[in-house]
Amino acid sequence: MFDKRRKKLKQMSRNQKKPTSMIAATKPNSRVAEQFKTIRTNIQFSMATKNLQTILFSSSGPFEGKSTICTNVASVFADQGKRVLVVDADMRLPSIAKIFHLENKVGLSTLMTSKHLKVKEAIQHVESVHLDVLPSGIVPPNPSELLASERMDEIIQELKQEYDLVLFDLPPIVSVTDAQILATKIDGVILVIRKDIADVEDVYKAKELLELVNANVLGAIFNGETNNYDYSNSYYR
Repeated sequence: MFDKRRKKLKQMSRNQKKPTSMIAATKPNSRVAEQFKTIRTNIQFSMATKNLQTILFSSSGPFEGKSTICTNVASVFADQGKRVLVVDADMRLPSIAKIFHLENKVGLSTLMTSKHLKVKEAIQHVESVHLDVLPSGIVPPNPSELLASERMDEIIQELKQEYDLVLFDLPPIVSVTDAQILATKIDGVILVIRKDIADVEDVYKAKELLELVNANVLGAIFNGETNNYDYSNSYYR
């Protein structure tokens, strides 16, 4: 079991620089896209009883597909005509700009360290999927401190005024405190768990860390993919 997990982690490490496909947008009638629409429906049920305008996506460890799932969920919400923004708040190993083939020189880190840059100036529009993206910006030396700052609170409030839904991609929960910190400012958290990659103890640890800060954990998405594009076993609960 452990050898299988190590082998898959090595494979993920070799492939991590390859841009991730937006399967929900490129193959909207596929079984995979339908899974993301099912996830959207379940999130919408939560929205009916709770005020969910900002949602954080994270995982217990690396290579579990949190960024892929975050962006594809954003895509299916945008398909409904909603104003959707994806924020790359992983200021350690950012990947959202690569997924959408965008520049990453200006972004979230820039907004929090610049006195003159306006939020709208850091946001990029992706016409092909009808949504906006706020990249991470240049990797800063102090991501946790930036996320905990009052400036981050201000940015979140400004984004909520402009968008129907804001999805945040964060680093793995167990390794750094970033997701814990931002979870205290966000309406809901979704944990991504990947088959053969996620460590069971780490998953429980991630859940405990989120509960420790009273995060609103909405549920988990099980990423049971058998290849780069198969999310037929994914679910939200």
